[in-house]
Amino acid sequence: MQRQLSLNVLVRPEERRRTLSHDARHGLSRTHKQIPPTWFYDETGSRLFDEITRLPEYYPTLAEQTILAERVADIAAATEADTLAEIGSGTSEKTRLLLDAMAKAGTLRRLILFDISQEVLVGAAEALGRRYDVEVHAVVGDFRRHLSSIPQGGRQLWAFLGGTIGNLVPNERVRLLSTFREQLGPGDHLLVGTDLVKDADRLVAAYDDAAGVTAAFNRNVLTVINRELHATFDPHLFDHRAIWNAERSWVEMRLRSRVAHTVTIGDLALEVPFAEGEEILTEISAKFTPHQIADDLASANLLTCATWQDNGGDFQLTLAGPQPSAASSPDL
Repeated sequence: MQRQLSLNVLVRPEERRRTLSHDARHGLSRTHKQIPPTWFYDETGSRLFDEITRLPEYYPTLAEQTILAERVADIAAATEADTLAEIGSGTSEKTRLLLDAMAKAGTLRRLILFDISQEVLVGAAEALGRRYDVEVHAVVGDFRRHLSSIPQGGRQLWAFLGGTIGNLVPNERVRLLSTFREQLGPGDHLLVGTDLVKDADRLVAAYDDAAGVTAAFNRNVLTVINRELHATFDPHLFDHRAIWNAERSWVEMRLRSRVAHTVTIGDLALEVPFAEGEEILTEISAKFTPHQIADDLASANLLTCATWQDNGGDFQLTLAGPQPSAASSPDL
């Protein structure tokens, strides 16, 4: 019999609207305009991203799934976790691989799903609750602010997959990893997925597919602002662009205005002028070397326990645990 789903909504409509208002006002008033990628993920955006993960150009999802399929038993054995907490769970397809391995090992007791999209989160939580005889906790939150609200207790494995860590600039990455470290207890682990540096043409193609799905996903952020803040964006006046920034080792997703025009954001009483060719930065996706991954984790006092890559060397999963503090180390 399916156990009752526990739902904790930390991002309610009024708070979501306040945060979006702040991000839109601040980001679109800048000389170099930008919108955080958080706002891609309404119900439509989540569906489009799920479609992106199945595209032939978008290798990260398949590479990560391949590693998980081959290594979940090793991960379950190394962590002996009874609780899986997936951060940014989305549709949770990869979660099933981890859950199956933990269930087979006989340790699985609880599942925690954390995501900003309530509709997608609840659907995934209900589906997994029907499949596994475990406690299921769904937390609707923003990982920039709400990780401390994840239920504690047990021996936990936190999964931050899909290369999402790459959406953050370096100081934000270390800050987030440090927050992970603060929430992990002795014996807990973090499993993080990272996309690796490779040929620039292949990287750009992964974010600019021939079918135009990524372009639709990118423009959807304008539809979100229109709906939520009564703005007048015409998504068809913006071209999707994906650019490899070699100096910073990341792909940039941008929306470029085709013509000079002005957008009104009614709820903010804000007019946003665009010159022809002016761009909005909507996402970065950093690519890593194994050495850089280890350094970022170490900067957050997380110790690398194991790493796995796919055969093509496209993607890496890293298992990390809390770095023992000096205070807890035995005297020599």
